[in-house]
Formats: sequence, structure tokens, C-alpha cells
Amino acid sequence: MQALFEQFVTLWVVIDPIGTIPVFVAVTAGTEASKRPLVALQAALIAAGVLMFFLVAGQFLIDALGISLPAFQIAGGLVLFLFALTMIFGESKPQAETEEAGQAEKDSPAVFPLAVPSLASPGAMLAIVVLTDNNRFSIPEQAMTASVMLAVIAVAYVMMLLANPILKVIKVGGAAIVSRVMGMILAAVAVDNVIAAVMELIKIAG
Repeated sequence: MQALFEQFVTLWVVIDPIGTIPVFVAVTAGTEASKRPLVALQAALIAAGVLMFFLVAGQFLIDALGISLPAFQIAGGLVLFLFALTMIFGESKPQAETEEAGQAEKDSPAVFPLAVPSLASPGAMLAIVVLTDNNRFSIPEQAMTASVMLAVIAVAYVMMLLANPILKVIKVGGAAIVSRVMGMILAAVAVDNVIAAVMELIKIAG
């Protein structure tokens, strides 16, 4: 039971359902209210699919390529940091431009940045690979980890549905502010991931 709780806490932190709320509010600011639940559902399903892929094949892929886990963590941290910079310095599209955009662009927030890297973040991918290490965990234990991951994704989906009232209160301007604040937090998390991975590499080299 303690191991299960630790897995839940780990996956809750790296998937961060609460932290996804401001991201969802920011990227759906120009989306019709009736379409936001569909965006949330798509994001949750895509994120679950990505994480399930890493749960099943992530370790085999990393081992086949000869990539160490710290190297994977550094790469993930850099990607997350670049995304954070776009949130901090990027300009939101005007509502008119959003309405004129093609259907593919309208659907893109569900994939990027909601599904990846907000929910299925580099940290979440890494955590899934580590928590399902074939050398340490049996198949039933890995199945339990998958269940915990899906439960956290489900909670994130519910929280995105509840984000609609928040958007009505803070409006588009408030969403832009939240987006930039969230960007700062993501940048800090990304830098921390890189530092932790570098320290791990130093220990291995020592």
C-alpha cells in the first residue's frame, strides 16, 4: 500500500492535474465554451496514450538506443524549458485569427501543449519508465502503475472541465497572465530536472 501511495504521489506531481488548469484556460481562451470539453477529452486521451506507450515500450526503446535515464531527463527538461519560454514571451493569437484558422490549428491545443508536454510531460514519461523498470517490477506491479497513471489523468480531465468557470471570471487578459506565470513555474521545474540529471551523471562518473 505504501508503494502504491508513493507511485500516486510521484505521478500526481509529474502529471500535475492542478497545474494543467491554467494551461487549459490559457490555450482555450479563444475556443467556444461548447468545444472546451472535447479539447479536454482529447488531451486526456492523447496523454494517456503517450504515457501508456512509454510504459510498454519506453525502456526497450531507451535501452535499444543506448540512452541513459539522466540523458533522457536532461533532454526532457530542455524541451520543457523551451515550451516554458514560449508561454512567457509568446503572444496569444487574437480571437479573429483563431476563428479564421484551419481545423487542424483549432485542434492543436489538445495535442500541444495540453497533452504534450503539460500532461504527458518529459518528467511524466521519465517517471513511467522508472516506475515500470522490468528489472525491478513484475507485470502485475506495472499494471497497477498503469492504473494509477490513468486515474491521475482522469482527475486532470475533470479539473479541465471545471476550468470553464475560471475562464469566465478571469477573461482572456487574465488567462494571458496565468499563462506567463505558469511558464515561469514550468521553467523552474525544467531547470531543476536538468540539474538533478547532471548531478546523477556526476555521481555515476565519480
